Amino acid sequence: MATSGNLFILSAPSGAGKSSLISALLKQQSERPMQVSVSHTTRSPRPGEENGKHYHFVSVDEFKRQINNNHFYEWAEVFGNYYGTSAVAIDEQLEKGIDVFLDIDWQGAQQVRMKRPDVTTIFISPPSKAELEQRLRSRGQDSEEVIQGRMAQARSECSHYQEFDYIIVNDDFEQALADLTTIVNNQRLKRSQQMQKHQLLFDQLLAND
Repeated sequence: MATSGNLFILSAPSGAGKSSLISALLKQQSERPMQVSVSHTTRSPRPGEENGKHYHFVSVDEFKRQINNNHFYEWAEVFGNYYGTSAVAIDEQLEKGIDVFLDIDWQGAQQVRMKRPDVTTIFISPPSKAELEQRLRSRGQDSEEVIQGRMAQARSECSHYQEFDYIIVNDDFEQALADLTTIVNNQRLKRSQQMQKHQLLFDQLLAND
C-alpha cells in the first residue's frame, strides 16, 4: 500500500522569511516528493508569471462555479480578486505520496482545518518587531505607507499564533530550516504513516510461523 502524503500549512507575516524557508526545504534531499500547492486566482498574470506554475489563472465565472461545486479547501476575495486552494488537486497529490505545503494566512488555515483536521499547521514568526520592520525596509521597494500597512497586518497575523500546531521563530535561518525539517520528518514517522509504509513488515512480524 502506497504511503499517502502529508498536508502542511505555513503561515507568517510578510517579512518573516516563510517563502525562503519553503524554498530551502524543497531543495533538500527527501525520501518522498514535496511541493507547494499552486493556488487559483481571478487576477491577471503579472509579467513573468506562468499559468499552472505561479497560479492557476481562471475567470471570475469559473472561480464562482468551482466555489459552488465545493472545489476549494479555502478561498477568499482580496482587493476584488478571488484566491483559492483546490481540494481536488491537493487530494490527488496526497494520494500519490507527495507532501503538500499550503502558503496561506490564518484565515485560510482555519478553513482548511475544518475540512482536513489532519493538516499540520506551522506558524513562522520573526524574532522581533524591530527585526521585522528592518527586513521590510531592506527590500527597498515599498513606500512608508505600505510598510506601516504590512506591520499592522503582521500584528493581526501574529495574534493567531496560538491556533497553530508548531511555531518556528526565524532568527537564525539555518536553525529555522532545521526546525522545519524536523517537523516534516516527525509527521512522516507517525504511526499512521509507518503502518502504511511498513504494513508488510508488521504482517510478517505478527504472523504465526
